[in-house]
Amino acid sequence: MNRILIIDDEPQIRRFLTISLGSQGYEIIEAEDGTRGLERAALAAPDLIVLDLGLPDRDGQDVLQELRTFYQGPVIVLSVRNSEQEKVRALDAGCNDYVEKPFAVNELLARIRAVLRTFTSIEVPPVGYDDGHLRVDLHERRVRLEGEEIRLSKKEFDLLRILVSYPGRILTQQHLLRELWGPNHSEDNHYLRVFIGRLRSKLGDDPTNPRYIETRAGVGYRFISEHEN
Repeated sequence: MNRILIIDDEPQIRRFLTISLGSQGYEIIEAEDGTRGLERAALAAPDLIVLDLGLPDRDGQDVLQELRTFYQGPVIVLSVRNSEQEKVRALDAGCNDYVEKPFAVNELLARIRAVLRTFTSIEVPPVGYDDGHLRVDLHERRVRLEGEEIRLSKKEFDLLRILVSYPGRILTQQHLLRELWGPNHSEDNHYLRVFIGRLRSKLGDDPTNPRYIETRAGVGYRFISEHEN
């Protein structure tokens, strides 16, 4: 059974989707605003998210961007906004499909099936890390080492978040630079070395015998899985 999170402030839309999607065997989770939507996305690990853009507490485009800092599953935007600019912005921010309101439920169901088929073989990264010594909460943006909270700058945390999200995988320098500073900085490797050094220092990680961040010379960096320690 696939779990779908609906983030929409209209009770009648949530009720309609809960009935329509539930009748097709989907498990439904509801959120009435962006804040609760982000919380439930982090805690419930849905297989797919249906996201409205006109939310009462914050713009859905901003919610989409924040979702993409920790959620790698499919997102379908369902919105009355029909301008090309809004669609392009949402697609650039990481949504996988865009459906306009009013909508035909059969079309939405078909789009959900299509997107889920695409993602069935994709592993969703974890929402945190905890090996008993280092604890990283990606949703709360908090890091503790041996029970003591570590203060990280925004960029330091974002770097750690990306590494933690793909344990055991080598992430290239260019990929990390694009994620942290944008495409115009994909060759600025010295930026990355500085922040890797700062992060290692705060984590008490020895680069010659790493416990958490391993350097692959000339390629990139790898966050060592807790199963390897």
